[in-house]
Amino acid sequence: MNQTIISLDLNEFKNGTEKQKQKFVQDLGAAYEKIGFVAVFNHELSDHITENLYKYTKAFYALPIETKIKYRIEGIAGQRGFTSWGTEHSKDSKVGDLKEFFHFGQEIPEELKAKYNYHENITVDEVPEFNDYGLRAYTALQETGKFMLRAIALYLNLDEMYFDQYIKYGNSILRPIHYGPIVDAPSSAVRAGQHEDINLITLLMGASAEGLEVLDKQNNWVAITALPNQLVVNVGDMLQRLTNNKLRSTTHRVVNPPKEKWGTTRFSIPFFLHPESEMRLDCLDNCVTPDNPKKYEDISAGDFLTERLIEIGLLEKK
Repeated sequence: MNQTIISLDLNEFKNGTEKQKQKFVQDLGAAYEKIGFVAVFNHELSDHITENLYKYTKAFYALPIETKIKYRIEGIAGQRGFTSWGTEHSKDSKVGDLKEFFHFGQEIPEELKAKYNYHENITVDEVPEFNDYGLRAYTALQETGKFMLRAIALYLNLDEMYFDQYIKYGNSILRPIHYGPIVDAPSSAVRAGQHEDINLITLLMGASAEGLEVLDKQNNWVAITALPNQLVVNVGDMLQRLTNNKLRSTTHRVVNPPKEKWGTTRFSIPFFLHPESEMRLDCLDNCVTPDNPKKYEDISAGDFLTERLIEIGLLEKK
């Protein structure tokens, strides 16, 4: 079953009338409560950056594995650089996903590096344009995410700028992914097992092939397609936790193609918008009611991220 998800004009929130802005907020919140995904257009990511990032992402993954492995950095849970096939798995599975990926992170001003202590981005010498367009896309998606979170804040009856202070130098990740051709019949692995994202929200530019499915409230898997020039934006576990399940993190997966298409590859580039580690994810007071009692223990974003990285196999438990 295919479904084109609700499509919203971000410009109506940013530059529209007060009535248009409020309608965007309500439509966004209703879509998130219903399915957890929306598509947005008039965002900050240009076609030029998107097209070139895909072009140079493909060039990077065409490099020999011996070259790509140079960009795998041990001991940092894959937070920057290259992660090879089958390393990551969904939290409820031990079967590695059929993908390889690369991580770009936050570029921090020199005077703040000691405060945040993020890992440095890794430069791919063989395809320098990969880094250039990766960081340009990161900036554009971060800016788009800021406005999406402002709308979410209003929907939650918070100050519009509630999230700004937490995400300005947050621990967000841009992840160009390569799902390779399937050579042998997989025993149980899929390109990406069913999961929920860890972060506040995820922004996804259109993937190069079909495969994304979400689980609706009737427990049906629904194939999701976004129109050209749109971003798909979904709720992650951090936002679900903060809102005490008012906004639910949607379960989704990337399924293997039909057998006749096993020889095809798939490229996908999600942006996982994280706050800084010190942000509290304690359930918001106005999301805890007699009908919806508090469901989660208090925790910081950093501690929650560590828990989840262990669950998905990127970090060893100490």
